[in-house]
Amino acid sequence: MWMTIISFLGGPVVKALVDAYSAKLKAENVDTRIAADLAASEIAAQTAETKAVMQFRTAELGYWHEPDKLIGYCVTIYFAKLLVWDKVLGLGSTDPLAGFAAITANLVVSFYFAKRGFENVARIIKR
Repeated sequence: MWMTIISFLGGPVVKALVDAYSAKLKAENVDTRIAADLAASEIAAQTAETKAVMQFRTAELGYWHEPDKLIGYCVTIYFAKLLVWDKVLGLGSTDPLAGFAAITANLVVSFYFAKRGFENVARIIKR
């Protein structure tokens, strides 16, 4: 019963840790004890690797509340309201952007759509 609860809550890593610990306790000779220790260290290495991958993703993608993403969300909300609410549903009208706001919105949209292309070109040139 406890194994079912632990495997449900912790997933395969916790189940593997429990199995490795059970194997270590049941090990009667040196060979099985060494195998149990090796299995436990392998699981610890997998856990550390998973943490490192998550930290890398966070470093690569960043957080949702960074300034460039917040500006992107604002422009997305504006264009979504403009396209869906005003044009598709016909339930209102939005004043067009003018001046600095229009230039900024255009730059933000171009940044989000052109960024990956520029990164790919830079990666090719770097080789």
